[in-house]
Amino acid sequence: MTGLQHLEAEVALHGAVLSPLAAPPAGLRRDPASARHRPLRIGTRASPLALWQARHFTALVAGFCPILRIGGVFEECALSTSGDRILDRRLADIGGKGLFAKELHEALLDCRVDLVVHSLKDLETELPPGIVLACALKREDARDALILGPSCGRPGEASGDPDDPWACLPRGAVVGTASSRRQGQLLHARPDLRVQMLRGNVQTRLARVRAVGDPAASMLALAGLRRLGLEAEAGLVLDPEVMVPAAGQGIVAVTVRAEDVELRALLAAIADPEAQAVATAERELLRALDGSCRTPIGGHARLLPGGGLRLTGLVARPDGSFLLRRVAEGRAVDAAAIGLALGTALRRDSPIDLFG
Repeated sequence: MTGLQHLEAEVALHGAVLSPLAAPPAGLRRDPASARHRPLRIGTRASPLALWQARHFTALVAGFCPILRIGGVFEECALSTSGDRILDRRLADIGGKGLFAKELHEALLDCRVDLVVHSLKDLETELPPGIVLACALKREDARDALILGPSCGRPGEASGDPDDPWACLPRGAVVGTASSRRQGQLLHARPDLRVQMLRGNVQTRLARVRAVGDPAASMLALAGLRRLGLEAEAGLVLDPEVMVPAAGQGIVAVTVRAEDVELRALLAAIADPEAQAVATAERELLRALDGSCRTPIGGHARLLPGGGLRLTGLVARPDGSFLLRRVAEGRAVDAAAIGLALGTALRRDSPIDLFG
């Protein structure tokens, strides 16, 4: 019986209610009988994009297993995270991207939720003990989009070069972003520009750019814009070789307790093989670099015909004064080794203080 067939059988047997069968961590054991007769609790951040991702996950599972389309099977548990609440400081100054998952993973370990749906790019490389990455869903477009405010021109307008992605930004313009990766690549290409911290959900950042004044522009993940029906807000989509995306960008991922073996098997049945391969390469690149949230790091992998994989990696200084981009290719089945080797090479050839 496949994982999804097992899932369907469990739902049919227990009154169309799904729950994990594995035991919770020691000290938090619950009655197996009562555990069977409750919904599967899905942890998520409370932002519009995070809620879209959680509902996309439940729709995907229901598509594979039609009996799950009935009500009461899933329970959405939206939690506020430290990363969402603290918006007046850079993530690097308050603990890094792990703040987007801290409270969610605490709820997972406490058995208040059964799984957590994330943007993979927001997951720290080393997950907390007792938690594993169970699956990666099909990747949306991983590219970044340039959001242009009223003071900006059209792409290529200023220089007459339609292939110059930065020509639409006036000299000395202020670009809003809290991403050191975007900042480092932007300032390397256009050192005349200035960067202003801009955090918040997608709608908040779009509103800031639409207003007259600073920032004149910003950059957002194209995947998030598409998922919220806001792709038209993208003034220009940036080639991944021009603006190397964040590792895991565009991928929705699911974490579970390591002990929930049966739930892990069920989720493996809906994992996307291509997303799993590129995510593995990109996250191993991050692991090898062992950079902090202050270190601009980019990683983007894609599959090649014939079972190959191409990985682009990048490290930079936040002020753009140093940037190193490298590419590695190999077999997709060796995704982890490709990521590790490229990350090791980038670290070896970069200033040692970049990773302090």
